[in-house]
Amino acid sequence: MRRLTLEGVAPVDAARAAVEAGDAELEVATRTAPALPAVQVEGGADGDEQDFSEQFVGTVEAPADAEGEADPADATPSTSGDEADDPAPPSGRERSEEPRGRARLRALPGGATGGGAPAAAGGPRSAASPAPTSGRVSALVDAALAYSRTACDNLLVLGPDGDPAVWWTELVEPAWLRLSERTVLAGPGEMPEVVLATAALRALRNYIEEFERVMVEAGGPPANHPSRMRKIVLVFAAPDEVVPLSAHALAAALAAQGSMARIVTGPASTHRSVELVTMVRPTAVVLATTQNKPDLDVVHAVNESYPELPIFVGLRADAAATELPFGPTVQRVRSFTGLLHEVLAVIKSR
Repeated sequence: MRRLTLEGVAPVDAARAAVEAGDAELEVATRTAPALPAVQVEGGADGDEQDFSEQFVGTVEAPADAEGEADPADATPSTSGDEADDPAPPSGRERSEEPRGRARLRALPGGATGGGAPAAAGGPRSAASPAPTSGRVSALVDAALAYSRTACDNLLVLGPDGDPAVWWTELVEPAWLRLSERTVLAGPGEMPEVVLATAALRALRNYIEEFERVMVEAGGPPANHPSRMRKIVLVFAAPDEVVPLSAHALAAALAAQGSMARIVTGPASTHRSVELVTMVRPTAVVLATTQNKPDLDVVHAVNESYPELPIFVGLRADAAATELPFGPTVQRVRSFTGLLHEVLAVIKSR
């Protein structure tokens, strides 16, 4: 549960997952759980450790929320079992020496590379590699805050054997949501979200290009072949979502399963959305978003024009689900993984 909450999962969902986990899964998690780097304390006694606060001047972080719960990204987990030999976290007295309201950013695994920009330990790493998930999420957030494109690219490498769905749910989405909660005093031309989004889109594009190349070399049809376009999925993003990362991740995850998807980008009014559905004739329509309460006008318009067309909407918040149109073909899905599985089930049934 602690590991899941550190990765951005809601406490109630993390508790449910921990309760439902089998003995084998818990044993593996206990044996492989890594100790995250300790929070750096300015002026600490250990002179060998680099203080990364100098790299992130201008980053403002609240020490705790209204209920007094600290940001999980700044928490230092306790150690147990195989981690008992690791250095102990700073004591309460050491923590109290730090000025109130100025939480220090954690050190990155593997230190820093040229120019002081953080990078992943050991250089580029595929998303399928056994790197500690929570540590990579924190490293990715810190790399975006340092505006290091190279570090983000290295952390987001999605190898040919990688799984875009796992890459998104365990790495990119937790980092994206955690970064969206940060208040940053940035300079002109600096925006951590854009650094992360650009690196993520580049990783997906490289993955799909390699995937299509391997498929064609193996004798399969190209992406624009009618046989692959026959069961296409149309993926919409929420109207106010500037960078629809979840839509791109879903399209890549569908491609990895042999399906075809196209993402609707740019302005799309309800009238234009219905026109696109008429022109493409998709097997299913999906609204993929990270927003808690997205605009659902597109869902209503498409459902009214094509009541038999399966429509899947990714919504975590129960309150937003009440605004969905009522009907047997409109389905609300709480998670990205569930959304992917439901769409694949519809594709296979047709």
